[in-house]
Amino acid sequence: MDIPHIPVLLSETVDLYKKNMKDSGYFIDCTLGFGGHSEAILQNFPNIKLIGIDQDKEAMEFAKKRLSKFSNRIEFINKRASEALKELNGLNISGVLADIGVSSYQFDNKERGFTFDADTLDMRMNKDQKFSAYDVVNFYDRNQLEEILKKYAEERQFRKIADFIIKNRPINSNRELTDILHKAGIKDKKRMAPIFQAIRIEVNNELKELENILKNVEKLAQNGTILGIITFHSLEDRIVKNQFKEWAKKCICPPEAFKCECGGNHQKGIILTKKPIVATKEEIKSNPRSRSAKLRGFKFIKE
Repeated sequence: MDIPHIPVLLSETVDLYKKNMKDSGYFIDCTLGFGGHSEAILQNFPNIKLIGIDQDKEAMEFAKKRLSKFSNRIEFINKRASEALKELNGLNISGVLADIGVSSYQFDNKERGFTFDADTLDMRMNKDQKFSAYDVVNFYDRNQLEEILKKYAEERQFRKIADFIIKNRPINSNRELTDILHKAGIKDKKRMAPIFQAIRIEVNNELKELENILKNVEKLAQNGTILGIITFHSLEDRIVKNQFKEWAKKCICPPEAFKCECGGNHQKGIILTKKPIVATKEEIKSNPRSRSAKLRGFKFIKE
């Protein structure tokens, strides 16, 4: 079957779990997508049972066919990961993975409204969701637009771009939005991409979703649970890095404290990746979308 998406950092991700995870219990793939990472985990860990979660019905239907040979070892949940994780208490969880990105299929399918030249303004990962990029671009006020352009796109001309968007409303497609950005002086695709990404992050509430995934994994994790997170945005990576640092702290006393008064026994585990694992030159050459991917790993240690 034709595979519409190349999973990033595949060998590195498998290697992270091979070095640290036991071959038993459950593995939760929070972002199943088209099943690339899940397939590799099921192949390399013959005793693992896998739970695949995704809010995109199209992707999940494809993954079900791709992973049909593992049907006796896999369950599927069609929901946001942060919601699905709440339902998985009591399981022996050996590993969790979340790939916080948009699949190549979603990017390349113009009907999904992610590409620069799409005929719609959509960008929803879950097509059942009503709120879309059209709402952000056409109904956000100046302050809201400036905020997402400044915070998520890290765009220095956020005021000028917000002004051009507001003056050219209504905007009905990504193609129209691209033309407006050109008029505002944003003609380089490398500079335009973060603007589209910022709108997508807002539409899908991606940063809050990542925070909730981390919070709910912490509740589910048991002694030895391995968590891997793949991010594609500096703000996402910062959230993961800072959370892992918090979990690894033994002492949680305020910095101004003269001595430890908390007991120094608050460490929840150890960071497995001192620096994020990034794609090789070979992978970036064969799959340019992997260039911004970063993988971080954490091992929970609980009494």
